[in-house]
Amino acid sequence: MQYAQIVLPLNLKGSFTYKVPEELMSQIQLGMRVLVPFGGKKIYTGIVFELHDNAPENFVAKDIISILDERPILPEEQIRFWNWLSDYYLCNLGEIYRLAFPSSLKLESETYLKLKPGIVIDFENLDVNEMYLVQALEVRQLVNLTDIEAFIPKKEIIKTINSLIDLQYIEIDEKIAEKYKAKEVAYVKINDEVLGNQNLTEILLKLNKAPKQKDLFLFILEKQTEKPDLHIKKAELFEDSYFGSSHFKALADKGLVEEYFMQKDRIESYEGEIEEIEELSEQQKTAKVEIDEAFQEGKNVLLHGVTSSGKTHIYLEKIEECIRNGKNVLFLLPEISLTKQITQRLEKKYGRQLGFYHQKLTDFERVEVWRRIKQNDIRVLVGTRNALFLPYQNLGLIVVDEEHDSAYKPRDVSPYFNARDAALVLGNLYDTGVILGSATPSVESYYRARKDKMKYIFLEERFGNVNLPEYELINFKEAQESKNVSGNFSTRLIDAIKATIDDKNQAIVLHNRRGYANVVECETCGYVNYCSNCDVVMTYHKAANEMKCHYCGQRASKPKTCPKCNSENLNERGVGVEQIHEEVSKLFPENEVDRMDVDSMRKKFAYEKLYEKIEEGETDIVVGTQMISKGLDFDHIELVAIPKADSLLYVQDFRAEERAYQLITQVSGRAGRVSGKGKILIQTYNPDHSVFQLIKMNNPAKIYKYILTERQKFHYPPFTKLIMIELKHRRDDKVDRASQFLGSILRKYLPEDCILGPERAQIARLNNLYQFQILLKLPRGKNYERYKQMVLISLKEFDEITAYQSIKKDVFVDF
Repeated sequence: MQYAQIVLPLNLKGSFTYKVPEELMSQIQLGMRVLVPFGGKKIYTGIVFELHDNAPENFVAKDIISILDERPILPEEQIRFWNWLSDYYLCNLGEIYRLAFPSSLKLESETYLKLKPGIVIDFENLDVNEMYLVQALEVRQLVNLTDIEAFIPKKEIIKTINSLIDLQYIEIDEKIAEKYKAKEVAYVKINDEVLGNQNLTEILLKLNKAPKQKDLFLFILEKQTEKPDLHIKKAELFEDSYFGSSHFKALADKGLVEEYFMQKDRIESYEGEIEEIEELSEQQKTAKVEIDEAFQEGKNVLLHGVTSSGKTHIYLEKIEECIRNGKNVLFLLPEISLTKQITQRLEKKYGRQLGFYHQKLTDFERVEVWRRIKQNDIRVLVGTRNALFLPYQNLGLIVVDEEHDSAYKPRDVSPYFNARDAALVLGNLYDTGVILGSATPSVESYYRARKDKMKYIFLEERFGNVNLPEYELINFKEAQESKNVSGNFSTRLIDAIKATIDDKNQAIVLHNRRGYANVVECETCGYVNYCSNCDVVMTYHKAANEMKCHYCGQRASKPKTCPKCNSENLNERGVGVEQIHEEVSKLFPENEVDRMDVDSMRKKFAYEKLYEKIEEGETDIVVGTQMISKGLDFDHIELVAIPKADSLLYVQDFRAEERAYQLITQVSGRAGRVSGKGKILIQTYNPDHSVFQLIKMNNPAKIYKYILTERQKFHYPPFTKLIMIELKHRRDDKVDRASQFLGSILRKYLPEDCILGPERAQIARLNNLYQFQILLKLPRGKNYERYKQMVLISLKEFDEITAYQSIKKDVFVDF
C-alpha cells in the first residue's frame, strides 16, 4: 500500500492522495492521525481513510511526514459512518472531521523562526532589533512570533524578520506542538528512606529551631500513617495559611519530604452512593420483552410512551442489561442542560462509569472523555449529537431520548445532519440495537414504525396507573365579547390558576415567544425599528430595556422618540414571554412567579436554582417558552395554561401543526404526574381547529392519521424527500442571478415538478447576506438516489463558474 487517502480538517471536497514513505509502510493503518504538508509551508493533521496502490495520474503525491498514533484513533465503524454522512447529507468529509474531533486532537502548524545552519553573521550591518533577534535565536534555536514581542516593538517585528530573511540569516520553520496536556496534581509524602532508615527523634531534634517546618513534617507524617493508601494533595497543606510553600521547600531541600505528580481527569465524577433501580410495572415489563424480541429480529424500536409512562425506567433496565453483558451504551439527549433529572438518576446508578459529552465542556475535557471512551473506561455515555463521533469500542445499545426534538438537527451548525437518523445508521454499523423514545414521535419515525421498518411499542398508561391530564379549550373571542378578560387572560384561566395555587399546587404558563413585545411602533407615522444586519423587526426586551435581533444578536437602546418624525407616541405591539410574566405577576401579586426562557437562564446554575425552587415549593407559577416543556418532573405541578395557543399554529412551515401538537403534549405532560388530576387549558380564538380538537380527544393515532393525510395530499415528507439549497451573498443582484442560474441547471436534469423556486428566503437578508432558496421535492425509493446524483452534478456545474465562487451555498437534506 504505497498511497493513502487523507482527510484534512478543511471544508474541501473529498480526501487527498499522499505517498506513504517506505519507513512508515509497516506502521500505517486506517484511522490513524498523520502529519501532511498542504498548500505551501502549512502542515495539517489528517486522518487515514484509505490505503491503496493507485498512483495519481495528474500530479506527484507529496510524502506523509509522520504518524502521530501508535494505534488507530478512529475505529473502522466511524470511518464508514463519516462516509455515509458525507454521501447522504452532501457534505464534505473535512466538515465532519472539524465537528467530530476536539481541537486539541487536530495539531496545528505554528510559524517559528530559526537561524540558517552554518551561517556566518556580520553583526556590524545589523540594527538593534535585528541583533536582538539573532542573539535570541543563538540561545533558543527556535522562536515564535509571540516570543519576539517581548523584546522587539510590535510594529517593528515584521520589518525585522523580512530584513533578516532577505539577508538569508534566518528561515521559517514549521514546528508542530500537541495542544492537549494532561492535568497533573501535586501530591506530597515523607521520603521513603527517611521512614525506612532514620531515627525520627533525631530528625525532630534537628527541626527544633524551625518550629513550623517541624509542625509541617509531623502533619504530613500523621496523615500518611493514618491512611497509608491515601494520597496527600500539596494544595491541602496551605489551605489554612498556617504553613507556607517556603516551609515545604526547606523540608524538601533537607531530603525529608518529596513532591510527586499524578494525572487527574478534568471532569469531576460522581463519588456518592450507588442506587438500585426500582422494579418495572407490568406494562413496562411487557414493553421490555417486546424490545428484546425486536432486537433479536434485528429491528430497531420506536418507544412511544405517553408523558410520565416511565420510558426512562425502561431505558435504565436495558442499559443495566447491556452493561451486564460487557457492552457500552450511548444515551443521546437533545440538550444536556435541560435533562438534570435524568442525569442525576444515571449518576446515582453508574457513578464513575458514567461520562458526559456536550458543547459546554472545555476542549481539554472533551479530549479526556475521548481518551476514556478509547480506553473503555466509560460504560454509559450521555451526550448531545456530537457524541455520535466518539471512538466506541464495543457499543451495545443506543438510546435516543425525545427523538422528535428539533435540537437533533440544528440549522446553524454544519454539517447539517439529523442525529436521530444518524444514530440509526451508527447502530447498524456497530450491529447494535437503537431505541428511539418520545411521548410525541416525529411524523417520519411514526410512519416508518407503522410501515414495519421499526418495531412500534406504545405505552398508553402513566406509571402507577396515574390518569392523563384533561384538556379544556377556552374560546377567547367569546370571552372578549362578554368582557370576561384581563389583558391576555380570560377569567376562566385566571380562576383556574388561582384555584391551583389555593390548593398548594403549582402552575405552568407557556408562551413560546422571547422578549416583551414583538415590535415598537410609532403611532404617528408607522415607523418600526429594523435590524441593520437583517430584514427583521427588532424585538423589545423590557428587562434589559433594549431592542434585540433574535437572528444576528444585534442590540440597540429603545428609542424614546420616533427617529423618523420625532413623535413620542411609541407603542409596543405583540406579546412576548416577558409581558405574559409581567401580567401574571400583577394578577397574582401575593405569589412567587418565575420566568424560564433563554434570556433569564443565561447565568451559570440558573437552571439548577429554578429546579430547586420548584422542587421545594418556593415558586407558585412558572412562565416560560418551550424550554419548560423539557425534562421537568415535579410532584406538585397540576395546571398548564397556554394563553395564546394560536401563535403556535400560524407559522410558515409545513411542520407547524406537528410542532404545535408536540409542544402542547410535551408541556401538558408536566401536569398531574403524581396526583393524576392535571389540567391543560388552551386559550384560542379558533377552538374548532382540527389540531386543538384532536389534542382534546387525547388519541395520538388519530392525530398522526390527520397529519399524514395532509402531508400525502400536498406531497410532503414522509411521502417525499426534501432538499433545500440556500445561496447567500452580500450583493442582492449577484445572488439573485446565481440562484436563477442554478435553477436552470437543475431543470436540465430534474423534472419541472420536483423544483420549487428559486425564491427569496422568508427572511430576505440575515447578517448582511441576501438569501435565495431552491426547494427540491424528490420521490422516495430508487429514483431518489438517481435524482440525488443529478443534484450533485448540477452543484458541480455551478461550482465551475468562477464568478459565483464567492456565493455561500448550504444544502439541507431532509429539510
